[in-house]
Order: sequence, then structure tokens, then C-alpha cells
Amino acid sequence: MATSKSKTGKSTKYEIRQSRIFSESFKREKVEDILNKRISIIEFCKLWDVSSTSVYRWIYQYSSHYKKGTKMIVQQDSEEAKTQELLKKVAELERILGQKQMEIDYQSKLIEIASKELDIDLKKSFKPTH
Repeated sequence: MATSKSKTGKSTKYEIRQSRIFSESFKREKVEDILNKRISIIEFCKLWDVSSTSVYRWIYQYSSHYKKGTKMIVQQDSEEAKTQELLKKVAELERILGQKQMEIDYQSKLIEIASKELDIDLKKSFKPTH
């Protein structure tokens, strides 16, 4: 242990932590333990006196499922079914909307042709009787 004096004149003790190097096989084994939920990350950090940053670095490095920057979408089956149902409904509504637009286009063209044939502007001449 080393001792230093602060500005107030009191001495404080601090411990210099020894550097450790863990083997690749050790890291791989511990990552497997964490991923298979045999031990939590917090428990592992306390047990081996390792920072969580280091543990996550090992997970990103030695896991095939967890790569840095990968996003995982978590969705329940009921949400998946609801999403599929809503997508089907949107497709059906788009189909109906397309049909209605075709009808409007057809009627507009029919009015245009009738106006030319009768030599009357049917769009301006038409007055609803309500």
C-alpha cells in the first residue's frame, strides 16, 4: 500500500491493483457461463474482481450471438400476431382505396367523354337537387 497527503494535510491510503491477464479459454468459458445464465454479470464481476466493461468486451468478442452494434427486437407472440393482422388490414384497405380511385378515374373520364359528345360542360351544369 502507498500513502499520499491531500491538500488538507491528511494522509490517505490507496491500493495499487495488480494487473491480471486472463487466458482466452478462461474468457470463452466464462462468457458461456454468463450466456447460459449459470452466473450473472454482476456476480461474475464481484467474484473475479473484473469490471463489467471488460466482461461486456469479452461477450462481444467471444459470443457468436452478441456483436457490438447488433440490435435485437423482442416481441411477444401475441404482438407478432397483432402486427400480422394489422398488416393484412392495411393491405386490404389499400386494395379497396385503389378500387375506389379507379372508379373515380372511370367516372371522371366518362363525364369528360359525355361532355364532348353532348357539347355541354357536365361538371359545371350539374346541380344537385336537395
